[in-house]
Amino acid sequence: MPPDPGYSDPLPAAADLRKLGLIAGGGELPARVIAACREAGRPLFVLALEGFTNPDCLAEVDHAWIRLGAAGEGFRHLHAHNVQDIVMVGPVRRPSLADLRPDWRATRLFAKVGLKALGDDGLLRAVIAEVEQEGFRVIGVDQILGGHVARRGTLGSVQPDDQALADLAHGAAVARALGQLDVGQGVVVQQGIVLAAEAVEGTDAMLSRCAGLRREGPGGVLVKMCKPQQDRRADLPTVGPVTVMRAAEAGLRGIGVQAGAAVLVDVAEIRRQADALGLFVIGLTEEGTP
Repeated sequence: MPPDPGYSDPLPAAADLRKLGLIAGGGELPARVIAACREAGRPLFVLALEGFTNPDCLAEVDHAWIRLGAAGEGFRHLHAHNVQDIVMVGPVRRPSLADLRPDWRATRLFAKVGLKALGDDGLLRAVIAEVEQEGFRVIGVDQILGGHVARRGTLGSVQPDDQALADLAHGAAVARALGQLDVGQGVVVQQGIVLAAEAVEGTDAMLSRCAGLRREGPGGVLVKMCKPQQDRRADLPTVGPVTVMRAAEAGLRGIGVQAGAAVLVDVAEIRRQADALGLFVIGLTEEGTP
């Protein structure tokens, strides 16, 4: 088994310090991006999404609030603040059209992709294309938080046994198949049986369901993989300390994520918590092998 990989975030070169526009959803990742920009001295403007972005992370940061369907207003803010690069991070609940209340710019986007794409990878790709047409460069969060991207091998002291390795490989295959259908990025497998697959509810809710589905014997595993067709500049699989805690509560004994693609929100805390709870966290190939 590969050793515990070292993680660090090297500061970007001066040429990389173009002004960044952060389109911030929920969760912890927006705060991590803000902290990384502060450390690097990179100029930053945050476009916060009403109902999703945690306002606590916006203290002393240049920002503006918009509702999710206000695309035109969002572009005006980004241009007014001389943003050059755009990164989109943090989960956003898939809204209904009535909840979205799209402005004319968002309506034009939906007319291009069709309403059937609302909330899926087709919509994300269309959003990226629309942002680029405005003259911005869209980058992935891995270009900001390179040291938080999962690497092959185990993180911490707990190692998967043969049964867990078999479950990880099966989970990776199922996740890839579901990803091709644009269903979700995560599955839970125990002793070769798929207990749950992630859909619109998200990983935490999926794990909550698993607590009542576990079987006798060795616990299951959570596997999170990129969808094969997705644009990796948006919606990368993400695992944080809360995920580790929820996995333990569901009776799981480990988490496998795609190396080079999944983001670990707080590497040190994930390692500490996984060791304390007796769980393994491991970076896998696309085939689900360490």
